[in-house]
Amino acid sequence: MTRPCNDSFLRALLREPTEYTPVWLMRQAGRYLPEYCETRRRAGSFLQLCKNPAMACEVTLQPLARYDLDAAILFSDILTVPDAMGLGLYFSDGEGPRFERPLREEWAIRDLSAPDPWDHLRYVMDAVSEIRRALNNSVPLIGFSGSPYTLACYMVEGASSTDYRCIKSMLYNRPDLLHRILSVTADAVSAYLNAQIESGAQAVMIFDSWGGSLSAAAYQEFSLPYLRRIIATLIRQQNGERVPSIVFTKGGGLWLESIADIGCDAIGVDWTIDIGEARRRVGHRVALQGNLDPGVLFATPETIAAEAGKVLASYGADGTGHVFNLGHGISQFTPPENVTALVDAVHTRSRLLRSGTDRKSPQALDLFTETMATSGPPSGSSANPG
Repeated sequence: MTRPCNDSFLRALLREPTEYTPVWLMRQAGRYLPEYCETRRRAGSFLQLCKNPAMACEVTLQPLARYDLDAAILFSDILTVPDAMGLGLYFSDGEGPRFERPLREEWAIRDLSAPDPWDHLRYVMDAVSEIRRALNNSVPLIGFSGSPYTLACYMVEGASSTDYRCIKSMLYNRPDLLHRILSVTADAVSAYLNAQIESGAQAVMIFDSWGGSLSAAAYQEFSLPYLRRIIATLIRQQNGERVPSIVFTKGGGLWLESIADIGCDAIGVDWTIDIGEARRRVGHRVALQGNLDPGVLFATPETIAAEAGKVLASYGADGTGHVFNLGHGISQFTPPENVTALVDAVHTRSRLLRSGTDRKSPQALDLFTETMATSGPPSGSSANPG
């Protein structure tokens, strides 16, 4: 197996030089795309869409057919793992995901076990394999999972939460029970991600979406050690190629140095921290992914380009080790055409930064705007399947 024709995303994660800053978007396949909404309608429900490998492949490829993105990400959901543990995942209209059997009783927590991903989550592995075939080696495929703590939040609360009352009550009153959940879930996530890698995922990402809700001390005890444990067990090479890993703790800007020490290749950062400051803090230990405020995509194309330029300039003109992304998932209300403006801006502006154009001339922004208006997507960028 060779690297994809467009391997800029993988090279950036490994802090190798790239001709421009690669870009993909969290939730890039989602409700802001009318074609996704139509596929979801045909599937009958979100969960049925996730569990249908052909349809999961279809929606994974939809944003790549529209945009010049540098990576695809598996279409699935982080809650497939606790669903495979027998908690009974379902989705209620207007209420999001819920579990029929949240973990509240000690006996249920003691009986919890990690599922075999090749058995209980085979539909995900089938989707990964199908997506890799459909991509035809054009761009890399990212596999993913939720972090143990984030999954535990849903598993204990039974749904999303604003105050995390149930899990924090357990954390402070019965930390032994929470550690039991986290330990089993860490084993499940490790097996799940490795199965995705064996099925064809070329990079993996762990979404610690609720890690930022913890205190500093609690993060060090209940999230970080389990992230480290997973990273230590991941397959690092598959068919002769490195498989990079990304860890994203939303709200984790205070703990960047600690995250950089767990062995991951890259850290995802949200929009609440300056990415240049983040780079100074982690040094050369890891690459960084991020971190435009998703709300920028409600602005004009000119503003989107300018704000993207600020992120690129803050990271640094050489751009080594930077994957451009949003600071969290794209909103379902985002105008699809604004994503075109963002992706083209990142590619064009980062090429100009690498050439030194933005630093040599006060007319650089005018040149950038003119280039965006007349040339379309930068030459040499990835081929889009479909």
